[in-house]
Amino acid sequence: MRVVMLLAILVVLVTLVLPLLRRPAVTAGRARRRPRPQELVKDPVCQTYIVRSRAVAGGGDDAPYFCSHECARRYAG
Repeated sequence: MRVVMLLAILVVLVTLVLPLLRRPAVTAGRARRRPRPQELVKDPVCQTYIVRSRAVAGGGDDAPYFCSHECARRYAG
């Protein structure tokens, strides 16, 4: 009877501890983040797509983005 009781306790402990061991490790309290993909914007002059961080921004909040200063100049003039 004692053996059955010890086995039952062992099964319960293993069932509770295994999920804790399988969790991904969090380093220094920070979760690992995946890098976000860069947003593409379309140049209204030459119709090419360019990564927003490399694009030439027009003036203003809703202004379009351009692939180069040449396209921005042609759009303005």
